[in-house]
Amino acid sequence: GFKKPMKRLWISSLTDAAIKNGFSHLVDYRVYDRLYEAAASRAKADWLVGLNISRALTCKYNASLSAGRVQTPTLSLIVEREKEINNFKAIPYYTISLKAYQKDFQLVKNNNVIKYFNKNEALSICEKIRNSKIYVKELVEKEKREVPSLLYDLTTLQEDANKLYSFSAKYTLDIVQRLYEEKKYLTYPRTDSKYLSTDMYQTIKERLLACSYHNFQKIVQQILEKPLTNSKRIFDNSKVTDHHAIIPTEIKPNIMNLSTDEERIYDLVVRRFLMAFMNDSVYLSTTLYVGNDDFLFKTSGKQTINQGFKVLLKNDDAINNKLDKDTYKIGNAVANFNVIINELKTTPLERFTEATLLDAMEHAGRFTTNTKEKQALENASGIGTPATRAEIIERIFDAGYVKLVGKTIYPTLKGMQLIELVPSSLKTVSLTANQEMSLEEISKGKKDSKAFIDEIILFTKDNVKMIKESQSRYQHDNMTNSKCPNCGKKLLDITNKFGKMLVCMDKNCGYKKNIYRNVNLRCPNCHKTMKQYGENDNSTLECSCGYKEKTKKFFEKIKDNNQGMSKKQLNKYIDNQNKEIPTNNPFADLFKN
Repeated sequence: GFKKPMKRLWISSLTDAAIKNGFSHLVDYRVYDRLYEAAASRAKADWLVGLNISRALTCKYNASLSAGRVQTPTLSLIVEREKEINNFKAIPYYTISLKAYQKDFQLVKNNNVIKYFNKNEALSICEKIRNSKIYVKELVEKEKREVPSLLYDLTTLQEDANKLYSFSAKYTLDIVQRLYEEKKYLTYPRTDSKYLSTDMYQTIKERLLACSYHNFQKIVQQILEKPLTNSKRIFDNSKVTDHHAIIPTEIKPNIMNLSTDEERIYDLVVRRFLMAFMNDSVYLSTTLYVGNDDFLFKTSGKQTINQGFKVLLKNDDAINNKLDKDTYKIGNAVANFNVIINELKTTPLERFTEATLLDAMEHAGRFTTNTKEKQALENASGIGTPATRAEIIERIFDAGYVKLVGKTIYPTLKGMQLIELVPSSLKTVSLTANQEMSLEEISKGKKDSKAFIDEIILFTKDNVKMIKESQSRYQHDNMTNSKCPNCGKKLLDITNKFGKMLVCMDKNCGYKKNIYRNVNLRCPNCHKTMKQYGENDNSTLECSCGYKEKTKKFFEKIKDNNQGMSKKQLNKYIDNQNKEIPTNNPFADLFKN
């Protein structure tokens, strides 16, 4: 029944200046009604699909399994890539190169290296070349320019942090969130835009001055000596929806108060911000062609003319391997050349890292052939949002669907089985594409949100029914050879932060046996935390260093020394531990009767 006028504060950084500016430009709340309806519909749809499908899978296969609109297609990308790699058969192929002038020339056609898949054909071509005359055909010089990368959105920042420092997406988000909320050195991080709105142009000088510290002082001074660029590659209202790119605020940082990793992330954002206002990188590209009327070989060189923004790129020094025009006379015969056949093999696509997985999620349109779906995913910036992608990746790790080896992501047996068990409609990016098309219509007032939710309910019911009727089987990856004393079925090994227990694979049986608990008691020898084996008075405390003692005797010693808990306190502590340790199936207690 509230009838008074309402306004909304819409800001992207938490500095005093930004907040004051926001309050001086409050927006009528009704402007965002459609956006609210779309966001609420997305949340409800994800809840309906994720909750029901996850419960159906868990109950059907008696294992802690989960699925969702974004999580399942993301896991599917990893699993399908693994299948491609495992089924990949390398095909040998051959290229031909010519050695002359102490350089390697590649045999090309239409400027592309020629690949031969028949060795005899490649050998025959080699022989023809050896028996022919080769001349200097042409030397092409071309000045080329490279423009700076666009400003950071959250996903590209997470990608770079993973490539350079092996940070997980979640860890990067946590750091950049602190730099935004606590330090107030960066603008709002959960953004999918790489552009700034045009009204921000007037704030750039202040932000540049805030970046004028350490090695950046000279760069900032050079940028401010000339009028600041107002390029559409930086300022474009049409590319800014909810939030603009991540850039520094006008608050000068106290670098000494930042942790090493906070400084690394802030440094990345500052470099990308400064590069946007610097000159293009200019270099001279030279390509030398040798050959005759039948064959053409090429080699190339490069000389940096002006590094421009690249002075801020780490490990990117000026290059000078230019091919000098005066050295090679057009029409001259090439003497003492050597022709070589190179034997190579086709290689599969590489497994995902967190950086490449984030990129795949952001550009998910490449995984569908449907034009409308491609466009919808491009408009929605892929599957997931910058704010949720890190959480999704973290979730599939925590659930045991994937594991990390170095920087590379491998699917586990559990993850590969899950993709076989979920309905096919949940595995593809098409679900998100179609949903985003509906949500866009809701945000524009062209579709009713209730009609959309009704569609999602019907979709969910159909998929739950498919899971219930499925004849597929699930193989527990934690099954032991021990048998349940009650029903004779195999026991599952449940190991987590609380300890280790054996649980019957039949949820209707409900048998469980504690092997050990991780207790917060310190070893008197090495002071590490210990494990407690057995129950109550018969239990034993053991440490990895070899220390072993009955729990009762351990506490008697502590009591004698007046240094710790009484037996009553110990029993209370153990009872609490028992309550905290979950069983394999969160629904086991619910269904056991």
